[in-house]
Amino acid sequence: MSRELSGELTREASGATSRDRLLAEAFVEVANSLTEDFDVVAFLQSLAVRCVELLGASAAGVLLADPEGELRLIAASGEHAWVLDLFALQQEEGPCLDCFRSGTAYTNIALGGLEATTTWPQFAGRARETGYEMTQVLPLRRGEQVLGALNLFQVQPRILGPDEIALAQALADVATIAILQRRSLEQSEAERGQLQEALTSRIAIEQAKGVLAERWKCTVDEAFAALRRHARANRLRLSECARQVVEGELDTEGIRRV
Repeated sequence: MSRELSGELTREASGATSRDRLLAEAFVEVANSLTEDFDVVAFLQSLAVRCVELLGASAAGVLLADPEGELRLIAASGEHAWVLDLFALQQEEGPCLDCFRSGTAYTNIALGGLEATTTWPQFAGRARETGYEMTQVLPLRRGEQVLGALNLFQVQPRILGPDEIALAQALADVATIAILQRRSLEQSEAERGQLQEALTSRIAIEQAKGVLAERWKCTVDEAFAALRRHARANRLRLSECARQVVEGELDTEGIRRV
């Protein structure tokens, strides 16, 4: 085996090892998204950097739709003003916006080509002025739900092959899973908080019914009816009215006379 061929094989093996390591780190990071203290923005920032490292892109960004359906940049591989401007521009025009609306990937788009210059003239012109020649956009999609898009920019007009496109989509899928996991955790936390509030309210109401029934020498049903009438008459939450009774902040004789 020649020295040159040996060196080439060594470099290829080294590159494969490096890519495998980066991929492993990316999936470890998404596994960490299962924890409650997970920082989704920091994760997406790291993922954007991984896209640059793994796919040879010059810049990468993750855009998510806000509740009004407007795309917003959440994370980018770099903070250069001209790159951020390109992402922001796609709130109005660009492949990210079309990708989000259709759920379809736009790959190997030559920014000086006919498709880009006719479909997104302002975006394509600005991107080329910035020095980019090609872009890739992958949907952040789970089933029929599209959350946003992963956008890659390349200075060199290099076509990404099927395996590289598949890797880019896999990274977009990883981002989607992390975002949905974070939302699921937040929803669970909100639901737990609502459940705890309901339980606390129920306890306060039961205590207030007992206090009034004992004080008035009546049934707990009669006490509850009086408590509810007072809450409605004064536009108070029943739980708040009950709390005031339990803590002695309310004139209970006044309640009974209502």
